[in-house]
Amino acid sequence: MAWTWRYIGADDGAPRGADLPEEVFTSRGDAESWLGEHWRELSESGVERVALMDGDRESYVMSLDEAG
Repeated sequence: MAWTWRYIGADDGAPRGADLPEEVFTSRGDAESWLGEHWRELSESGVERVALMDGDRESYVMSLDEAG
């Protein structure tokens, strides 16, 4: 199965105007490690939350807010 991140902006939709990476991972661990390295850049691009997708199924959603 392919693991990907879905980016969520302030209006619960995709962030607008940002050129966001479209990475595909072979494991959940690889996807989570990648996010650990890139979450600040995503947050600065207008991403407020991310959803980890296992194919078409949403595995979980998390905030990129440093406080939350």
